Amino acid sequence: MTHEEKAEELFRSGMNCSQSVFCAFADELGMDAYTAAKVSSGLGGGVGRMREVCGAVTGATLVLGMRHGPDKAATYPHVQALAEKFKAEYGSIVCRELLAGTGATQGGAPEARTEGYYRKRPCVELVKLAVRLLEELDGAVVR
Repeated sequence: MTHEEKAEELFRSGMNCSQSVFCAFADELGMDAYTAAKVSSGLGGGVGRMREVCGAVTGATLVLGMRHGPDKAATYPHVQALAEKFKAEYGSIVCRELLAGTGATQGGAPEARTEGYYRKRPCVELVKLAVRLLEELDGAVVR
């Protein structure tokens, strides 16, 4: 299974966008899936469902930090390149902008994952894009 397929499967199983991206790379990063899910659990919905930076982007940022950190100077250019490519594809990295017109609300509990949820939101595609960008821009190099 590719990272992209795994991330989509994780999202469709109920993980948030950040968890889905980060957990798809957990084994490669030397982290167990449970710990990866815990670390990224608060970042979904644009950080705690506040609709700020898209969780797919924050999940990818965690992967980049694991690959290139703890040196900030080594990590930031990778994060910036990924964010720019993501923004070029979807126009924004901000959750509320990406979900404009979908009826997505800010705050509160996560919404139930129904077919309607998946039909009206681009989240699955955003998760897959973040994974593709990680692979295109950062390769499979792990430190």
